[in-house]
Amino acid sequence: MKIRIKFRKYGNLKYIGHLDVQRFFQKAVRRAGIDVAYTTGFSPHQVMSFAAPLGVGLESNGEYMDVEVNTFTDCQDIVTRLNQACVEGIEVLSAVVLPKEAGNAMASVAAAGYTVRFREGREPDFDWKHEITSFYERESIPITKETKKGTAEIDLKQGIFALELRSNALYMLLDASSAGNIKPRMVIEAFLSDYQDTLQENALLITREETYTNIGTSDTPKLVPLEAVGLETAYE
Repeated sequence: MKIRIKFRKYGNLKYIGHLDVQRFFQKAVRRAGIDVAYTTGFSPHQVMSFAAPLGVGLESNGEYMDVEVNTFTDCQDIVTRLNQACVEGIEVLSAVVLPKEAGNAMASVAAAGYTVRFREGREPDFDWKHEITSFYERESIPITKETKKGTAEIDLKQGIFALELRSNALYMLLDASSAGNIKPRMVIEAFLSDYQDTLQENALLITREETYTNIGTSDTPKLVPLEAVGLETAYE
C-alpha cells in the first residue's frame, strides 16, 4: 500500500538540501515504527520517493513524499507518529492512501504555487508593485534558460499560470513539470531585466505554498494538490 505524506519545511531547516531531507525521513520512518516496505536485492532500501525537490533556502508548506508500507493502521496515526519522530523545522501535515493506478509523487507534479517577498532594503529601485500586472499581461516573455545541454530560448509566459499581488507579497503559480520547471527566481529576474534592474544578492524570501498535479487534460488542465488524489482510508 502506498501512502502520500504532506509536510512543511521551515526555519533553519530550509538550509538543508534534498538528500539530507531524504535521509532524515528514512530515519524518522524507522523511529516512528512504521512498517515500511524495502526493496529486494543486494542493498535494500525503503520504498520512498519525493515530489519536486525544494531548493536550499526556500521554505515550504506543501512538500510531498510517497512511502510504501506493508501494513496500515490509519492516516492520522501515521501523521502523529511521524511528528513525534520529527524535529523543529519539519512538520507532517497529512497522509492519504493512494489508489493503485496513481503515479509516483515526482512524476505527478504539474505546477507549484509560491509566495515571494523582497527582503527589507533589497527591493527594486522602481515601483515594482505597480508594474507587475502589465508584465504578466504581455503576450510573451522570451528568456534564455539554462538547460542540461546548454541554453534554450523559451517563452516564460507559457509557464506562468498565475501572477498576482497578495498583501505585500507576490503569488505565482508556475509550471513545475519536468518539461517546464519554471522557478520563481527566473520570473523575478525576467521582470527586473525589463526595467534595467538586477536582482540583489539574497534578496528573495520564497515559500512554496503547494504542489499540484493535473487531473484534467493538457488542453483543459485541472490542477489539484497532490494529496487530493488519495483517501484518508484504505481502498477496497
